[in-house]
Amino acid sequence: MYNRHMDELIKKSVFILRKARARFKKLAVLWSGGKDSTAMLALCREAFFNTVPFPVIYIDNGIDFPETYALRDQLTKDWGLKMLTAKSVIKTDKISGVSCCGANKTDALKKLVAKEGFDGLILGIRRDEHGIRAKERVFSPRDAKWRWDYKNQPMEVWGHVSIDENADHHRIHPLLHWREIDIWQYIWENDIPINPLYFSRAGKRFRSLGCTRCTVAVESDAKTIPDILKELGDTKISERMGRAQDKEAQAVMERLRALGYM
Repeated sequence: MYNRHMDELIKKSVFILRKARARFKKLAVLWSGGKDSTAMLALCREAFFNTVPFPVIYIDNGIDFPETYALRDQLTKDWGLKMLTAKSVIKTDKISGVSCCGANKTDALKKLVAKEGFDGLILGIRRDEHGIRAKERVFSPRDAKWRWDYKNQPMEVWGHVSIDENADHHRIHPLLHWREIDIWQYIWENDIPINPLYFSRAGKRFRSLGCTRCTVAVESDAKTIPDILKELGDTKISERMGRAQDKEAQAVMERLRALGYM
């Protein structure tokens, strides 16, 4: 039994997912191995009677953590997912953490989307993660070059959403209104499988997960989800402190987002 706050979060997300399925011809959901995209899959199962009725895209740049690959295989088997892998052909030892996210993830995704013909991509991003993501909309159009015009977006008020009929595809963000602590509460209450790297080992854990090139652990003694919930209630440190691209200037992240980065 959810409390009122959690119940409202879930209802809004389920509404967005069902609206997206009714509106778009061919949808896919992106999964990264992290808590948000895993919670996103669980919400899809709530919205669609214990199934994920569209393909799940995993972008494999070859340098993810072993725990991420293991969780991918577990969820694919246990939840009956149709997992599509977008493989990168970039030589990752010759690029930086930031260009890894731009070149590896975005370019590999572009090729798969073009091949499969998806017109809608469901992502598990949240407004509270990063300043540039706070500018996003629930239904966010991308042009033929995958560009996002964050300076010229329609208003989304009182549940109204706007669909750009001329867009190459739309990004759908059902978790945009959630907070980090909400995600963890939902995972705990539903006993959702989660990447073990989020839990403390030797005084460090990963609070935000990317690949081995882009992510570092942060100091923490949180070994359980209740520990994490307590820690989040006390901390003033940014969730993405351990992500390489978030240590760059705000303009860099803004440029990556505008060019199609998740």
